Amino acid sequence: MLDAVLQSIDSHLEDSLARLFEFLRIPSISAQSAHAADCRRAVEWARDTLAAMGFDARISETAGLPGVIAQYHEAGPSAPHVLFYGHYDVQPADPLNLWHSDPFDPKLIDGPRGKKIVARGAVDDKGQVVSFFEACRAHLAVTGTLPVRLTILLEGEEECGSPSLIELLTNERENLASDFVLVADTNMWNFATPAITATLRGLAAAELTITGPARDLHSGLYGGIAQNPINALTKILGQLHGEDGKIQIPGFYDGIAPIPEALQSSWAKLGFSSAEFLGEVGLAHPAGEAKESPLAQLWARPTADINGIFGGYQGEGAKTVIPSTATAKLTFRLVPGQNPAKILENFKTFVTSRLPPDAKASFKSMGAAPGFAVALDAPFMRAAQSALAAEFGQPPALVGSGGSIPVVEIFKTQLGLDTLLAGFGLDDDCIHSPNEKFELACFHRGMRAQARLLAAFAEK
Repeated sequence: MLDAVLQSIDSHLEDSLARLFEFLRIPSISAQSAHAADCRRAVEWARDTLAAMGFDARISETAGLPGVIAQYHEAGPSAPHVLFYGHYDVQPADPLNLWHSDPFDPKLIDGPRGKKIVARGAVDDKGQVVSFFEACRAHLAVTGTLPVRLTILLEGEEECGSPSLIELLTNERENLASDFVLVADTNMWNFATPAITATLRGLAAAELTITGPARDLHSGLYGGIAQNPINALTKILGQLHGEDGKIQIPGFYDGIAPIPEALQSSWAKLGFSSAEFLGEVGLAHPAGEAKESPLAQLWARPTADINGIFGGYQGEGAKTVIPSTATAKLTFRLVPGQNPAKILENFKTFVTSRLPPDAKASFKSMGAAPGFAVALDAPFMRAAQSALAAEFGQPPALVGSGGSIPVVEIFKTQLGLDTLLAGFGLDDDCIHSPNEKFELACFHRGMRAQARLLAAFAEK
């Protein structure tokens, strides 16, 4: 039966593409209030499309932009319940002069890998959302039902920080109860190799200000005797890392488990070249913990980075001043096992224990979220690896992400659900940039892979 579903996807590719283009023509830019009506058009398009397929689909209002809730539970209470998450909003298209075509008039053009779909939202996230819709459509057309109980949640503010998502989850908590979340808003490892994102780093952000004299001072009159906050700040921050790259904050590594052997084995097969990766940005040498592999440094080890530092005179020419204050902004990328609140508290201790006389420190927390790792032996993970391997002819790369995906943490904290991250974009898709694209082959294989995923989830 699955073969017939896949054949249906292949034979109706042009129809699927036409529906995607219809969705892409709606400029649903959540960050710009002028496009509020377009966002409403997009949410109505999604609702109506799912309703026409047989879903119980409706719009769920919030204080911000609305969401879509769609359910198809004909598989019965014993079938796995999957929650699919996506978003219908897109980034602004600016700068428009760098686009080769109208960002909201989708084009299918030739590229080095064959045809590619070019439009704002082509891959982030409308193309990936529609690929899932079309996988469901094929199952329904061939079998008359879906192999799992399925709930679809689309939000409309992902591209502006998801301010209404928690409200949406709270309002719909009973309807969203499920076994796990499926998100197709990520990338493959490369054009031929699918990927499952198995780890995400969390984040803790802080602003540190050191105050010295009550006002800015003339360095000729006070230099040598007055405490200089910039000197104190840079001296303290210079002690964040040891010579081996390890972070010197007490207790910073508490709770971190070793990287699972399955992940290390998967990474070793990826052929990652740190020289090539860094060479693209004019660098040559990994700068993290000396004893860790480059991919571990990038995906699975925590960091402490100074993102900005300022104080005193910064205008043209010289000004002989000892400033009253100096400030730094820092972020800590965290891995599973680390407690963000404890990290920030230990950072305060690290700083205050090193303050020289006449220097005072103040701190501002600017957000925190823990790292995430999905259990590699979870039933949905085993099913996903099997389904993706069947479609692509090779097992998926189990990759990490050095960044954070806040929605994953929100689903965990608000609904208690783990998330499977398996998308079909590529690194060169120009996400958030002019000329965003989605390879036609990736759109097509994404539909087929999603159809296989739904079937595989039902078997586990």
